[in-house]
Amino acid sequence: QVQLVESGGGLVQAGGSLRLSCAASGNIFSINTMGWYRQAPGKQRELVARISSGGITNYADSVKGRFTISRDNAKNTVYLQMKSLKPEDTAGYYCNVVVLRVGAPIYNYWGQGTQVTVSS
Repeated sequence: QVQLVESGGGLVQAGGSLRLSCAASGNIFSINTMGWYRQAPGKQRELVARISSGGITNYADSVKGRFTISRDNAKNTVYLQMKSLKPEDTAGYYCNVVVLRVGAPIYNYWGQGTQVTVSS
């Protein structure tokens, strides 16, 4: 079993910043891709950013230049630094981690979500 613990969401004014964290623990042999997705009310979940085990990053066009994803492999933790936040960034943010487990197949895990609300 693998657990993901997210933190860092909250309420911020437009133009402000937040940093999200997601720490993975449990039956982990290695971690492949780590990423962040978001889902606003009435909308589908969408990719925000992801980072490979080798550090290659991908971003949604809507967040390029404002958000930065990073990871600490020693801590099995992924971060999302969000700057210049806009009201349209308001959503539940979900951590996603692809884990190679000890003695078990590779599996895709989701965090419980953390709410980010940006006021205008």
